[in-house]
Amino acid sequence: MQANTLKERLDAIHDRIAAAASTSGREVADVHLIAVSKTFPEEAIVAASALGQRAFGENKVQELVRKTNALGRGTEANPLEWHHIGHLQRNKAKDIVGRVDLLHALDSHRLGQELQKRLAAADSYLDCLIQVNVSGEYSKFGIDPAALDAFVDTLSDYDRLRIRGLMTLASPAEDPEQVRPEMAHLRCLSEGIADRCTGQQPLLSMGMSGDFEVAISEGATHVRIGSAIFGSR
Repeated sequence: MQANTLKERLDAIHDRIAAAASTSGREVADVHLIAVSKTFPEEAIVAASALGQRAFGENKVQELVRKTNALGRGTEANPLEWHHIGHLQRNKAKDIVGRVDLLHALDSHRLGQELQKRLAAADSYLDCLIQVNVSGEYSKFGIDPAALDAFVDTLSDYDRLRIRGLMTLASPAEDPEQVRPEMAHLRCLSEGIADRCTGQQPLLSMGMSGDFEVAISEGATHVRIGSAIFGSR
């Protein structure tokens, strides 16, 4: 990818984020762009970092390990922030300890238990988002919305996990407005667990290349955008 093409794409995304934030009466600084770099080489991350992009999302542990080994936390001028955005198998939990700034996909009690064990052994802590299956699709991971409150209660024993908010994957839709109810539902769910989250307000990771503007209008604090930045996979 040509550097000028990457810059044009990043600039266009930032303009759209700013417009969506302004339209919904929000501060653009409250919306964080996660560049989904899965399947793209380290060189693409370095190029985006040189243009000011800081946060990158990976969904395969093996790829995350390879890239963090190669790039670390970046440089003083261009620091890197790593997000694990895909389903995490329990037997891979140990591999993200010390590598990830935010886990977007805490989706089971057993995963929480394994992470707690690994984090305690490393004397470390991890910021996490609980993945909620608001679309109700069987093919997706995530906590059932009706079980969320009880699930959050079970995590109170895991002092190494800092629950920061919620994440969801909306249903595929040609019209982004079709998924607005799902995103609004996640926002309402986050309000119900706000007093048990770390931080001033719950984080909301929702919205991708095709629907992030609707997500922002419904309160997204983190949008996960890949193809609109790096191109098709």
